[in-house]
Amino acid sequence: MSPNSVPSKRRVILKLSGEALREGKSSDNISPEIVDRIAREVCDAMSGGNVELGIVVGGGNFWRGASASARGMDRATADYVGMLATVMNALALQGALEHQGVPCVVQSAIEMQNVAETFIRRKAVRHLSEGTVVIFAAGTGSPFFSTDTTAALRASETSSDAVLKATMVDGVYDSDPKKNPDAKRYDRVSFRECITSELKVMDSTAFTLCMENNIPIVVFDLNDCGKVTQAILGEDVGTRVDQEG
Repeated sequence: MSPNSVPSKRRVILKLSGEALREGKSSDNISPEIVDRIAREVCDAMSGGNVELGIVVGGGNFWRGASASARGMDRATADYVGMLATVMNALALQGALEHQGVPCVVQSAIEMQNVAETFIRRKAVRHLSEGTVVIFAAGTGSPFFSTDTTAALRASETSSDAVLKATMVDGVYDSDPKKNPDAKRYDRVSFRECITSELKVMDSTAFTLCMENNIPIVVFDLNDCGKVTQAILGEDVGTRVDQEG
């Protein structure tokens, strides 16, 4: 690369689980310390100016629609409650990012103009291109779709380079590492192998969206300090799932 060349910007969607924002079995649904750490790592990644970042956050620390439905609640209603839970997490994360000096906006798939912008794809893309972090809240705006699917959908809509799935494990394994101490972790694996071996990377709708739109998925451990920054910058962390494997 010549001294005068300008590296192209990397645009990615970071998927955070809501449950990861809660510390252990604490009575607090949101841990300010965890949210602050994530914000600092995002700030570190954004400081170079060569990254455009969207974030999708789940709501499992407050509410899980599928669980409520299993206990007899109407599934659509339960999912809408879950979507509202993601907005609470998004606002908490927005506050932490702004405290770090990172420009940030929350866009909600359900209109709530007093606390968030309504999701508009072209406006989201403009925010991203200007260096503003966009937090996509309220899922897809429709019941029966997970926030994993939201991440895949927003990545597709914004022509993102990858979906970064921050989880409680350090990558994709050939079996459950909590049950099988001999489980093998993949450094890189293909979409086809994930399907053939029935590896649990994302739910099927989200996975199919990424596969069909050729969007790699990077699965890594959120609890490993510094990994959020590394993943956003495109460094080698966790497991990469793509067409080639």
